Amino acid sequence: MAKALAKIAVMLAMFAGCGGDGVRPVFPLAGGTSGSSVPTGGVGGQTLTSVTGPNVLDVIVDSGPPGLDLPDLDVLFATATICEPGTSTCQTIDHLVVDTGAVGVRVLESVLTLNLPDAKNAGGQTLAECQPFADGSLAWGPLKTADVKLGGETATGLTVQVIGVKSFAIPASCTGTAQTDVQTLGANGYLGVGILLQDCGAACALPARSLSNPGNYYTCSSASACAVASVPQSQQVSHPVAAFPVDNNGVIIQLPGLSASGAASVPGQLIFGIGTQDNNGLGSATQIPLDAYGYGSTTFPVGGTAYGSIIDSGSNAYFFLDSATTKLPMCTGGLKDFYCPSSTTSLSATMAAMSGGDLRVDFRVANLSRLPASSNALDDVAGPMVGSGSDPSVPAFDWGLPFFFGRAVYIAIEGKSTPAGTGPYVAF
Repeated sequence: MAKALAKIAVMLAMFAGCGGDGVRPVFPLAGGTSGSSVPTGGVGGQTLTSVTGPNVLDVIVDSGPPGLDLPDLDVLFATATICEPGTSTCQTIDHLVVDTGAVGVRVLESVLTLNLPDAKNAGGQTLAECQPFADGSLAWGPLKTADVKLGGETATGLTVQVIGVKSFAIPASCTGTAQTDVQTLGANGYLGVGILLQDCGAACALPARSLSNPGNYYTCSSASACAVASVPQSQQVSHPVAAFPVDNNGVIIQLPGLSASGAASVPGQLIFGIGTQDNNGLGSATQIPLDAYGYGSTTFPVGGTAYGSIIDSGSNAYFFLDSATTKLPMCTGGLKDFYCPSSTTSLSATMAAMSGGDLRVDFRVANLSRLPASSNALDDVAGPMVGSGSDPSVPAFDWGLPFFFGRAVYIAIEGKSTPAGTGPYVAF
C-alpha cells in the first residue's frame, strides 16, 4: 500500500492568517443560499486539452523520488531548475511537491549541490526559517537567494529555503516534528504556488517580540545561536510565479480524470498566468471567492451546514469534518487516519460562487484498504479534517489532490489583476 500521508501538507500560513493581521476568522462561515440554483461541478469529469508554451511545466503524480521506504500516495510533483543568481551554474531538481496551500521554493540540503548565497537582513545576519505545517511537522533551514526556472519562465533573485540542519541546529523555540530528509518529507522539496505573495507576510514583519508575530523567521549568528526575528516581506520566502516578468498573476493545474482503480502515475500540466496568453484563459470556469486567509465556503451536505474550506493540491486526500458528523467509519491499523466506508460512497457538497448561488461538487469516498496497492493516484481517498472539530479557526473542508483529477483548477494570487478581477480566488 502507498504511504498513508494523512497528515495534511497545508502550511500554517493559510491557517494563521500570516498574510493579514494575525486574527483568525471563526467558522462556520455563511455560505450561499439554500434555495439558489445549483449547477454541478461533477466528479472531475471535465474535458481537458494539453497546451504548449514557455508558460507550461509538466507535472506528475507518481510514487515519489527514488529510495523512499514507502511510495507516496496522491502527491503532485514538478521539476525546477535552481541557479546561483546571475549565473549559468544550475541544478535540476525533480520531485518537488506542487502545493497550492503553501508559498515558496524549498529544497532539501541533501539534494542541493549549488553554492547559493545566504539571504541576510539589513544588519548582515543570516536568515533561517521554521516553517510549520498543519500536521505538527516543520521544515527548518537557512534562507538562500537563487534564480528559479520553471518551464520557460524565470524568477530571479528569489528567496528560497534550504531544508536541513547542516548550517544551523533547530532552536528550542522551533517546535514540531522536523522533516529534514527525503524519507521524512517524502519529496525533494516544495514548490508552493498558493494565493499569497509571501509565506507569512505582514505578521512576520512585526517586531520579533510582538505576540502577533508567529515566530517563523530567525536570524542566526552561529550554528547554535538562532533567535526569532522580524523580517520584511521583501526578504521572506516568496511566490516564484509572482516574481516572473510575465504570466505572474496565478497558476492553473490540470490533471486528467481517473478510473475507480486509479493509476500508478498520472501526467499533468502546471500553467502559469490567468488570461495572459492564448493558452491560459478562464473559459467557462466558475470563480470561488476567498477571504484574505484563503478560505472559501463549502456547504455539506447540499442544503446543509456551511463550513470554511480550502482547495489544496498539497493535501493527499479529501479531508473533511469527522466520523461522527459524516457517519463514515474510520480505517484501522496503518490507515487509521482515513475513512473506510463498507462500500464506495457518493457524496455531494456545494461551494459558494463569486457570482452568487452555489456550485455543486460531487465526490466519492472509497475504502482505502481495498484499493489497488499499485495505484499512487486515486480520486476517492478521504479522511477527517485535523482540528476542525476542536479548533473553530481550522476550516472543516480541505479539497485535496483528489479534487484536481479531471479538472483545470485556477489559483489567482492576492493583489494580482486577472481578466476576471483581482486575486485571490480559485476557479474550476
